[in-house]
Amino acid sequence: MTTVRQAYLDAAGAALTLLGDPAVAARWDEPSALEAFTVGGLAGHLAGQVLGVPDVLATPVPDDEPAALLDHYLRSTWIGADVDAATNVAIRAVGDANAAGGPEALVEQTAAALATLRATLSAEPAGRLVHLTGRWSLTLDDYLTTRLLEIAVHDDDLAVSVGVDTPELPDAVLTPVFALLTTLSARKHGAPAVLRALARAERAPSDISAI
Repeated sequence: MTTVRQAYLDAAGAALTLLGDPAVAARWDEPSALEAFTVGGLAGHLAGQVLGVPDVLATPVPDDEPAALLDHYLRSTWIGADVDAATNVAIRAVGDANAAGGPEALVEQTAAALATLRATLSAEPAGRLVHLTGRWSLTLDDYLTTRLLEIAVHDDDLAVSVGVDTPELPDAVLTPVFALLTTLSARKHGAPAVLRALARAERAPSDISAI
């Protein structure tokens, strides 16, 4: 059975391949499929799901209880926030900063970070906690599950933005992503809405977005 850590490394590898697609570099300064993101900024945000992990692993963890995975999303301020809200402006700024050196530099930096993670993640203890600065702690595996969701969603965003096929991710990546999205959607819209959207098209609601 594939662990969350291996699934994350596989997903990160797929993201790296997409970041290196010539179509990304060719449209670097164009608007992306996400409002207010350029292709370069979106690529920087996708790469951030790899670039940011070593720093999270190195952050001291305070002596407090970790948040549950669902609580991580219930507490987050970016969900449902306007595109110009401070939290979303900050997210775009980080993506732009990651992309500031251009497409080739971004691929090189992401590849180096991924190589480090491939060498170190498996050695982390089973109960390892990580801390998100200014927010809360999570178990390492829950944190990596949040990165799986980010990579899966933004792979699609970036692929659509540059006109290439969305990367195919293995079941070990998609299963926890779909489970998380379905649970978040049911909490937001109610279980009947999600059941109808998935099984009864004739009475499906128009929106069951999870985030």
